[in-house]
Amino acid sequence: MHNRFDLSGRTALITGASSGLGRHFATTLSKAGARVVLAARRREKLEEILTEIRNQGATAMAASLDVTCAESVKLCLDQIEAEWGTVDLVINNAGVTSTNALLEHSENDWDSVLDTNLKGAWLVGQESARRLKDSGKPGSIVNIASIIGERVAGGVAPYAASKAGLIHLTKCMALELARFHIRVNALAPGYIETDLNKDFLASEAGQNLMKRIPQRRFAGPEELDGPLLLLASEAGSFMTGSVVAADGGHLVSSL
Repeated sequence: MHNRFDLSGRTALITGASSGLGRHFATTLSKAGARVVLAARRREKLEEILTEIRNQGATAMAASLDVTCAESVKLCLDQIEAEWGTVDLVINNAGVTSTNALLEHSENDWDSVLDTNLKGAWLVGQESARRLKDSGKPGSIVNIASIIGERVAGGVAPYAASKAGLIHLTKCMALELARFHIRVNALAPGYIETDLNKDFLASEAGQNLMKRIPQRRFAGPEELDGPLLLLASEAGSFMTGSVVAADGGHLVSSL
């Protein structure tokens, strides 16, 4: 039987690939057979993961990309096309946050988070979709949202707004791009333990947060592999405009 999760022959661009979930997603997609492009603002930060993926026998390249700059997006996609052709799988993962009380957030905090998380996904998704349309190839765009886009938390107003906007952008893109055989979906993780947050999750505040999750635990990055591959591959061929939560039941909890 054909493995519909197989990504052989696909060219995948992962933004924000230098650390955290982006780094993990790049490895996951490469193991599924995709040629992966690791993209981040500072290309030198990608060398370690690039070497790691290549040592596993997969095909990978690194590219400089500032998702908030349209010209940088075009140059990045030009570089990929010159070597591998049109990108047909985009993982819009680049993201930042700013933690502060609502009344203490600055305009710069707001702009930084919204520009990266929402405008950046729009710029990368739009330009990638244009090129897919022109090439006549089908494709898949997966926007990495968050359950905070569907329920709020204190101290992260710009982040929550950006992820709520990204979820709605996903649905708008799905509606307009379906005619070009381009699927657009969102993956909305709950609290996933990474190097960036593991100290907080192990703290008293983090343990109190865990009590709000029906499964009473946090997840590891590998628990996003199944949902990611479903949305990226032909296994999810009839899915577009979907928002897939992987959160241990957090969204259905009243806490």
